Amino acid sequence: MARPPRPMLPHRSPGPRGSAALAALTLLAALAVAAGCERQAGSAPVDAPLVIPKITSSDEENNVEIFRRAAPSTVYITNKGLRRDLFNLNVFEIPQGTGSGFIWNRDGIVVTNAHVLEGASSVVVRLADQSSWEAQLVGVAPDKDIAVLRIAAPREKLTPLPFGDSDQLRVGRKVLAIGNPFGLDNTLTTGIVSALGREIVSPTGRAIRGVIQTDAAINPGNSGGPLLDSSGRLVGVNTAIIGPGGGSAGIGFAVPVNTVRKVVPELIAHGRLMRPVLGVGLVDDSIAANLGLRGVIVQDVQRGGGAAEAGLVGLRRTSDGRVALGDVIVGVERAPVRNTDDLLTALELYKPGDVVAVKTLRDGREQTFRVRLSAP
Repeated sequence: MARPPRPMLPHRSPGPRGSAALAALTLLAALAVAAGCERQAGSAPVDAPLVIPKITSSDEENNVEIFRRAAPSTVYITNKGLRRDLFNLNVFEIPQGTGSGFIWNRDGIVVTNAHVLEGASSVVVRLADQSSWEAQLVGVAPDKDIAVLRIAAPREKLTPLPFGDSDQLRVGRKVLAIGNPFGLDNTLTTGIVSALGREIVSPTGRAIRGVIQTDAAINPGNSGGPLLDSSGRLVGVNTAIIGPGGGSAGIGFAVPVNTVRKVVPELIAHGRLMRPVLGVGLVDDSIAANLGLRGVIVQDVQRGGGAAEAGLVGLRRTSDGRVALGDVIVGVERAPVRNTDDLLTALELYKPGDVVAVKTLRDGREQTFRVRLSAP
């Protein structure tokens, strides 16, 4: 028996929405097939990008804040020297070295290392805003490797650094150095106090004592720049490094700020250190060493000086023409004196007019004299 024919539905053409939906379904199907093929080929599916949480560090923020505040106080110093043209014999200036320094006060005082200015015919100081200023030499203390300059920049351009207390430093404390190593200005390095009470040699050959050792990277050009504590206070002046070829090897040195705070006012007032004197001439240390003596031999005593009034005597000639020793200084107050450097260091603790106990050896006997110190 024949089946009745199925009723024919009326043909309906897809509208715009139907066409778009059909195209979207076709595209998704194609992408699914492609993804399946790629997976079959062994490639990993594309994952959604990872969301990396922001990691904050209080120490990192401390570094950023200290640099923000201290960088405007750090300056770039160019040492210019005179050279003569070999052909026409004209004299001209050329840069012969660079270093760092920092603003001491709003009167235009800039502090740096004495060795940064060595051999300079003129000095140019460049501030953080890139303005440059001819500097005038105010004073220099080569024994401490400290020098003071003055620039005529407006007060509003000058931002002094706050002072810390280097006597409160402890090994392991964080420190930061800002300077211009290899001519790269506004460079920050960080580290710790590696040791305290170190001793380095100044440009004059005298010892600088109580020096801070740090592992903050210090390179040529950092000299004269500030060493700061974690509060952004000045605790030292970067001055020397130990390393192969003069590069940083994790051992740098800074003159403590408590020493600098004593030296700078004297340089501003007098242009040099006003170390009090005993009123004696001294024999070279090498002669005392050759004689097997530990102390400083008094060569002569200045008439009217404190040593003469106290009764010290110098070298004298005996009746048979030989030279006899007078007093050999072996101590000032409680400080032992083994050489001239010890004596000068001991006297730096006092000022003209002070009376100090000076211990000497004379004819093998120890004596003590009360000596009034004089101005140099």
